[in-house]
Amino acid sequence: MSSTIGLLGGSFDPIHLAHLELARCAARQLELDEVWLIPAGRPWQRGTLGADAGQREEMVRLAAQGEPRLRVLDLELRRSGPSYTVDTLREVCAAHPGSRFVLLLGADQLENFCTWKDWRQIATAADLAAAPRPEHELRPAPELLQALEAGGHRLLHLHMPPLAVSATLVREHAAQGLDLRGLVPPAVADYIERHHLYRTHPAPHGHP
Repeated sequence: MSSTIGLLGGSFDPIHLAHLELARCAARQLELDEVWLIPAGRPWQRGTLGADAGQREEMVRLAAQGEPRLRVLDLELRRSGPSYTVDTLREVCAAHPGSRFVLLLGADQLENFCTWKDWRQIATAADLAAAPRPEHELRPAPELLQALEAGGHRLLHLHMPPLAVSATLVREHAAQGLDLRGLVPPAVADYIERHHLYRTHPAPHGHP
């Protein structure tokens, strides 16, 4: 029996509530069997990360606890060199030939999709599903739509309120020692606090 699986990759530095809402909305609206969360090992479009690979993976696993349709894949963390979506897609397609894959994106990622490595090959291997993001419209490039159509795939629009949550905002709050509730799952907030992640200054005297 074939499965339909959503792929949600990213730096997850850290994973936050908008990531989880995107995964949940996609699973529900597209009737996905699972959504695979894939932390990037070395994101090629990002500079220095605030948390190391092991910490980012652990936060993703904490966020996925209690979510029966979410699964965490560490394949990009195990791969050497920069993390490219096209390589990940080739790997999962080869390992699961009977499955159909849907790449999950935010509108901000959709805007620069045609700058990704071998983006046309991605468009011939999977459907794309995009969700709104604050200050970003779902406006795909015409050449992307043409490539998807040529490969027998399509762009799906997910209906979810654009959440004003970003990893940058979480890191800024953590750096100032502010409450992270409402930005990340409680288990992730506890992990960030316990490991003093994203702190730009030492914890105040008397705090762990």
